[in-house]
Amino acid sequence: MASLRCFLRSGKNAVTAVLRREFHGTPPAAVQVTVRDALNQAMDEELERDERVFLLGEEVAQYDGAYKVSRGLWKKYGDKRIIDTPITEMGFAGIAVGAAMAGLRPICEFMTFNFSMQAIDQVINSAAKTYYMSAGLQSVPIVFRGPNGASAGVAAQHSQCFAAWYGHCPGLKVVSPWSAEDARGLLKSAIRDDNPVVFLENELMYGVPFEMSEEVQSKDFLIPIGKAKIERQGNHITLVSHSRMVSLCLDAAAVLAKEGIECEVINMRTIRPLDAEAIETSIMKTNHLVTVEGGWPQFGIGAEILAWIMEGPAFNYLDAPAVRVTGVDIPMPYAKILEDNSIPQIKDIIFSVKKTLNV
Repeated sequence: MASLRCFLRSGKNAVTAVLRREFHGTPPAAVQVTVRDALNQAMDEELERDERVFLLGEEVAQYDGAYKVSRGLWKKYGDKRIIDTPITEMGFAGIAVGAAMAGLRPICEFMTFNFSMQAIDQVINSAAKTYYMSAGLQSVPIVFRGPNGASAGVAAQHSQCFAAWYGHCPGLKVVSPWSAEDARGLLKSAIRDDNPVVFLENELMYGVPFEMSEEVQSKDFLIPIGKAKIERQGNHITLVSHSRMVSLCLDAAAVLAKEGIECEVINMRTIRPLDAEAIETSIMKTNHLVTVEGGWPQFGIGAEILAWIMEGPAFNYLDAPAVRVTGVDIPMPYAKILEDNSIPQIKDIIFSVKKTLNV
């Protein structure tokens, strides 16, 4: 009986060893990572990689950030690398720009980009124009990051999308991630870039989990600034969007697919420089275009894309006028029912697609 137990035990151990070898020999499966954690990982890895990188802003240190994006960084890197500032955007943005000019690589967090209006002189006149005004002698490697666009129930002064504002200005790179992969890869690229980068996150996306592959989890993973991504293939119509609106486009595309309408969904990722080639290539395939954004319609991202297409080679491929889906041209109301009717919804995208296709 004892010998039988020994035989069974040895057989079990052999099987366990084989399974263990096979397990370790198999690449790890993709994991679920929220946008918040992806941003946190990107900053952590870049802080560790380059001692010139530091983070400053309101409540980023001891409180772990207003939205917990900088959670754990102060405990790991201390007061010199993770710096709490007073409530003075003009002041700490100016400090950050000066630090960048002196050879450091600051990440300047605005608690919301609505507050960046207090510091817009530093962002535009000091950061964006210095490289040009110094004839290329003085670079300003800085990242301005924080939540942008409409949140929920925070009314007119806290619900603006600044993509068009900053996208208008030469000297800046403007990034608007959607997924955890976007957030991780683009923030790492932004921190390593020698130009000022405006990095527009979205508060409502922070807690949304996305599948992240082993490749994306690598510390060497970067997404090049200026390259869009096709999130869904289609051949009937092109939907172009950025940030949270990409989610709505994908949801609308799923509904339309049940009716036989296949939408190609393009995640812009970068506002400036605009990846016009990706949009043009898609239009040449689908012959129709709808742009979707949360910002106001006048002089917006969609308006720029439509102008770009009209002036370029893809215009001759359009079988119908391109259409914009945007926020309503009013300050954001506080009441929820009015708020819902002031920003694009899935039904608005579906309506615009059917109108463009005349179905």
